[in-house]
Amino acid sequence: MSLLPDKPIILFDGICNLCNSSVRFILKNDKQEQFLFSSLQSDASRKILLQLDYKNNQLKSILLVENGQIIDKSDAVLRIASKLRFPWSLAGFFKVLPKRCRDRLYDYISENRYKWFGKRDHCVFKINAYENRFI
Repeated sequence: MSLLPDKPIILFDGICNLCNSSVRFILKNDKQEQFLFSSLQSDASRKILLQLDYKNNQLKSILLVENGQIIDKSDAVLRIASKLRFPWSLAGFFKVLPKRCRDRLYDYISENRYKWFGKRDHCVFKINAYENRFI
């Protein structure tokens, strides 16, 4: 039995302030409600990752689950941005840069995100207006 809905799912670090701000940004700019969201710390995310046999996540990467595939790091960020409204959709242009370079920058930010932006003890998303967007 598949746990995967028809819409792409963004799996994010629910205790990371940068990640939470990014989710708020996506919610604001995803007027077509294309994405669903789940904190990587949630049971739903664990079940999805188990179903897709993904064992590599150490809460260091945003993951996009789309069409039964997992997209991570800079590829996930650029794919998400490309589906948002203009001008954010133009960020897909950066896909022309070598993945190794993009992911190196992604990893640098990921390694320092708690130090630069802080973190919380638990995921804080309880926004009633977006309740149907979280699994």
